[in-house]
Amino acid sequence: MSAPRVIALAYDRLCTFEFACAVELFSLHRPELNVEWYRFQVCAIEAGKLRAAGGILVEAPYSLRRLDQLQHGDIIVIPGWRDIEETPPEVLLKKIRAAYARGVRFCTICSGIFVLAAAGILDDRKVTTHWRYAEKLRLTYPSLQVEADDLYVDDGQIISSAGSAAGLDMLLYLVRKDYGVKIANQVAQRLVIPPHREGGQAQFIPRPIAEDERGRLSQLLDWIRAHPARDHSLSTLAKRAAMSERTLQRQFQQLANTTPKEWIARERVALAKELLESSSTSLARIVELTGFGSEETFRRQFKRITATSPLAYRKQFFGS
Repeated sequence: MSAPRVIALAYDRLCTFEFACAVELFSLHRPELNVEWYRFQVCAIEAGKLRAAGGILVEAPYSLRRLDQLQHGDIIVIPGWRDIEETPPEVLLKKIRAAYARGVRFCTICSGIFVLAAAGILDDRKVTTHWRYAEKLRLTYPSLQVEADDLYVDDGQIISSAGSAAGLDMLLYLVRKDYGVKIANQVAQRLVIPPHREGGQAQFIPRPIAEDERGRLSQLLDWIRAHPARDHSLSTLAKRAAMSERTLQRQFQQLANTTPKEWIARERVALAKELLESSSTSLARIVELTGFGSEETFRRQFKRITATSPLAYRKQFFGS
């Protein structure tokens, strides 16, 4: 089976950073991964040289006719939109509706969700956008479920992200879905960015965290990742971070939109997924390495977080 095709849309007054996110994730040659990588192309929604933010001119090799070739599982990336008050061209909206009907997946960054909303394929779906545009999106398209606080939202065929940098988080999440945790971690390492931020993490923090507290929390997270098998109680974690338990809980909620207990459970599941993908390590050994304590707890938490069982997950990579 061939790797998914990815088409990034380009338009006049292009959002340069958002477009570059798609280029960085999907177009680079990645021989170190030893997999067939995405097949990346750029399509212009209008003819001629396109202006991009920063005084850059872009000349795309393909027109919108290239979208007609996309099939189920392929991907269209919409890297922002030039003006949330401007209705996209009908020829583009028509192509989007046809691709959607064929099962093509869509990824939108920042204001790009307005393009899909204008195409009429988002009714009753959960979506997000940059927090500055969330209220406008909600008022203009009241049938949408706008998750204004989330970094990105996966609603099956459509994944939407918040402001610019959240696009990288969303696209890495897509790589994890398509290629697994280990490959996604290698891509993140090359990008020199954190391997995973949950989509439900808050877009911004109402109360700034003091720099020394932020540094201590960052060090604590790194230490937990390096020692997943330990028994991480709230009291021992607070002591290691030199914080009160109340302060530690508050900072986790602000930065990760979750509790320390839930964050640790998800980190352990992420490690378990990597072990299930890359080896024939027994479930008992995975339980030991991830710190779940028992196979029953491991199975229950894995199913809760991933909506599948450990054995079914492994079967995707190794067969029966």
